[in-house]
Amino acid sequence: MTLATLKDVLQPALRGGYAVGGLVCLGWEDMCAFVAAAEAENCAVILQAGPGCRAHTPLPVLGRMFRHLAENASVPVVAHLDHGYTYDDCSAALDAGFTSLMFDGSRKPLKDNIKETRQIVELAQQSGISCEGEIGFVGYAGGESSAGTDPSEAALFAAETGIDAMAISVGNVHLQQETDAGLDEARIAAIQAVTPVPLVIHGGSGVPVDQRRHLARTTNICKFNIGTELRMAFGAALREAVNKDPDRFDRIAILKETHDPVMAATRTVLRNLKG
Repeated sequence: MTLATLKDVLQPALRGGYAVGGLVCLGWEDMCAFVAAAEAENCAVILQAGPGCRAHTPLPVLGRMFRHLAENASVPVVAHLDHGYTYDDCSAALDAGFTSLMFDGSRKPLKDNIKETRQIVELAQQSGISCEGEIGFVGYAGGESSAGTDPSEAALFAAETGIDAMAISVGNVHLQQETDAGLDEARIAAIQAVTPVPLVIHGGSGVPVDQRRHLARTTNICKFNIGTELRMAFGAALREAVNKDPDRFDRIAILKETHDPVMAATRTVLRNLKG
């Protein structure tokens, strides 16, 4: 059994100068490919269930899927709730067997974010699992704009909540496909200077690969969330599988053909986070 908490995989990354992939799952096919890629690269992996995934598949089902994969994997696998917005979201994930809770209070005033994140930290600690919080809002491509993380607020947030990992806003954007815009390394350095907590980059698909590799090796960024580029790999593989034979209708046979391309794309992502 290699089911792990977020702290289990991020503390070695912090000490070793590398980062772990937080991979955004949408279904059985992609999460299987993600674990297979992690085994091939001999590295830990974080399977993430975000709001879209949870709207499609109930949390108890996702918890069972994640735990089944973890219990049969040769590498550490974290079952992670991504963007839990309420106490009830996080409590339900805990009940479903998740080993890591990410509470997103980044839209709230600092005082409220600290108070509510601390409640989730206490919930997680009581069950021996981990908690990630977010300070500074990470926006969405074509949607809400980001609000950068203030280093002094980050120091206060980390100290008063007791989080195991801290998501920050330093030029990263969710759902971004282009990789020409880089992160604000000066802001990252300023945040790192005031807190030792492992740092997390949401919207990692929009970060140039060379910069991901560099930051994984030289900073306290220990987790990059990657979703969009792997969804694109899945979509391309699925489109090819469907289009090559219009008469096919067995979705299991069609979906099987996404495994190898998604696994290959994931291996590249994970390899570049090793520093």
